[in-house]
Amino acid sequence: MTVEQYLPFWNQLTPIQQNLLQQAASFRTAKAGEVIHKGAEDCVGLLIVVKGRLRAYTISDEGREMTLYRLLDRDLCLFSASCMFQSIQFDVMVEAEMETQMIHIPASVYRQVMHQSAAAANYTNELLASHFSDVMWLMDQVLFKRMDSRLAAFLLEESELNQSRSLKITHETIARHLGSAREVVTRMLKYFQEEGLVTLSRGTVSIQDEKRLRDVARESLR
Repeated sequence: MTVEQYLPFWNQLTPIQQNLLQQAASFRTAKAGEVIHKGAEDCVGLLIVVKGRLRAYTISDEGREMTLYRLLDRDLCLFSASCMFQSIQFDVMVEAEMETQMIHIPASVYRQVMHQSAAAANYTNELLASHFSDVMWLMDQVLFKRMDSRLAAFLLEESELNQSRSLKITHETIARHLGSAREVVTRMLKYFQEEGLVTLSRGTVSIQDEKRLRDVARESLR
């Protein structure tokens, strides 16, 4: 196992820094549904997705979940090493959406390299800024966009991620992603079905009219 192919700044590191990262890196696998990082007090370290998918999410005071963003193959998870960043003042949880293979680098080791290498620090700050941009985009969606648009956009995103128009997903799971109540999602999905946009069956949502669904989702598509 090598971390070289996953870190764009690798060639700008010194041999000592490269060896430090390589020696500290370990390989781990998370099962589907496993919570890998449990918030700001749980500084797991840097995670690099080799194969699979992770979900970064937050939980409201009422216990309602909302997905912030997903991490796919070759993506780096920084919030799992949140103790490295004083600017992060909110809890972010990370779970595996499917069985996921990862490279783990301890936070202390990555912090050491980041403090020594301008290339590593610049890349990390750019990635962190990108994640915060995702969060701000999401806040705009929650505060100012209609629920039907957000739901339609989510279904289209899921279809693309899974390369299928038939989505094996429950109303409860959709609600967790969108930070909504299951009853709201169920009501909106039934409306979509009445309009011929989707068909519903137990544990499955099937897209029937992608063009019209995309029209509904227009203001919430990235």
